[in-house]
Amino acid sequence: MSEAAAHDGAAASLPYAGIRVVEFTHMVMGPTCGMLLADLGAEVIKVEPIGGDTTRTLLGSGAGFFPMFNRNKKSIALDLKRPEGVEAALRLIATADIVSENFKSGVMDKLGLGYATLQKLNPRLIYVGHKGFLPGPYDNRTALDEVVQMMGGLAYMTGRPGDPLRAGTSVNDIMGGMFGAIGAMAALAQREKTGRGSEVQASLFENNVFLVGQHMMQFAATGKAAAPMPSRISAWAVYDVFTVKDGEQIFLAVVSDKQWAIFCRAFGLADLLADPRLATNNDRVQAREWLMPQLRSHLAGRSAAELAAVFEAEGLPFAPITRPEQLFDDPHLHATGGLAPIRMNDGSMSRVPLLPFTLDGAQPAIRQQPPRVGEHTEALLREVGYSADEIGALQSRKITQAGDTA
Repeated sequence: MSEAAAHDGAAASLPYAGIRVVEFTHMVMGPTCGMLLADLGAEVIKVEPIGGDTTRTLLGSGAGFFPMFNRNKKSIALDLKRPEGVEAALRLIATADIVSENFKSGVMDKLGLGYATLQKLNPRLIYVGHKGFLPGPYDNRTALDEVVQMMGGLAYMTGRPGDPLRAGTSVNDIMGGMFGAIGAMAALAQREKTGRGSEVQASLFENNVFLVGQHMMQFAATGKAAAPMPSRISAWAVYDVFTVKDGEQIFLAVVSDKQWAIFCRAFGLADLLADPRLATNNDRVQAREWLMPQLRSHLAGRSAAELAAVFEAEGLPFAPITRPEQLFDDPHLHATGGLAPIRMNDGSMSRVPLLPFTLDGAQPAIRQQPPRVGEHTEALLREVGYSADEIGALQSRKITQAGDTA
């Protein structure tokens, strides 16, 4: 059985089987939307420029973007700066349920591929635009994940006072793409009722504001501005990273009165358990200034492994301080199958996290490896009515590109 046949067979029982998505996306936000829909069974066709999406060649922190966010997709390469390339894209869009894009505002309109144009051609089409900002005073600004983290309060909350720090992953890009996919799902449900498609807009800035909404509401509830997380007053008394034997670190938490009693008994702290100043969690929060140094001193001589064993046996929250590369060897992920084989940009194989939920007991699988540039160009063009001679002419003029399918 060919990879394509296996892909189609595996997708048939998934919730979005039969839905076709044509995406004009790059980097992280737009591709995340398509990845989510693809993992759930949609046929997602990635329209790439001749030579391929530049995301494929990023270095440093971007080196893993393409394999992470482009699995389960097909690739067609078209030169959208030429009318013949746009015509091919329009033929493909005519067969689609969803169009997804994350170009700068106005780019798709200039290409003749904006929502207003496409909606007239197909009133059932759902159009998902991923932008820096929803329409308003900021919508012409150039946004990046780090930009909106700085202007949206997240970097302030993550860093120490006076030292704003971006979160350690592309949280707004990824979640912005997820909300784009959720919007597409909602639009599909609405289309079932109305027969008409709609426009969905997702944005980095509004996503970031949603993420820090809990801190906005903290201010609304208390009248006190939220302090950055490293210096915040925690809602729980014991909720910290502890440096222990041999300089190892471990995160330990005690978040209820019941857990406090268990913790004190497990570590021989009967005097603290009996102290009326520590009777409730809120009492312990108020006592943190003198309580925490005692706890740190009491636990400092134990190893991280020893503390982890006690916390796990007692059902108390704890966590090792793990680096991303160590997750490849995580025993839980190995046991659950949460990491799946993925082809990297250079053709080598690694493993990648699957979507973090199950359907009927299994996480949605990788049915098709990230596509090579233009891997499905010829098949898709034939499907929308191009003859072999026409496809050959487009290729010879570099309006389209047929990829290596090996």
